[in-house]
Amino acid sequence: MAKNQNRRLKPSVIEEDEAAFNALKKIAGYAPANPAYSIEAIGQAIQEKRTAQADEDQEAAALATKRDVATDKEWTVHNLILGGKDSVRAQFGKDSTQVQELGLKRVSEYKTRRPKSKPSPGQ
Repeated sequence: MAKNQNRRLKPSVIEEDEAAFNALKKIAGYAPANPAYSIEAIGQAIQEKRTAQADEDQEAAALATKRDVATDKEWTVHNLILGGKDSVRAQFGKDSTQVQELGLKRVSEYKTRRPKSKPSPGQ
């Protein structure tokens, strides 16, 4: 038995298990003492695994679709908010208190740029 059964198996291990099951089905006279290891029990477990994997794949696809829809809605809201900010600037001016209420800087809050000093010719 494996040590950590909470982590996913590598695809190569799953393929090896399927190959071993196919080989086990071909063994004539296979009759395990424990019925849990019978061909029927293993075959049923493999079918349940395939069903669970198919369900997982379908749920992952549905989740990806929902994630795309949510992302689209987030961008729609963001773009509308940006348009609203632009509208406030256009209606009230870039230096208005309404611009400040939106969390933006007023034009008068920015520092004025000083011209860069030119290096003297001797340096």
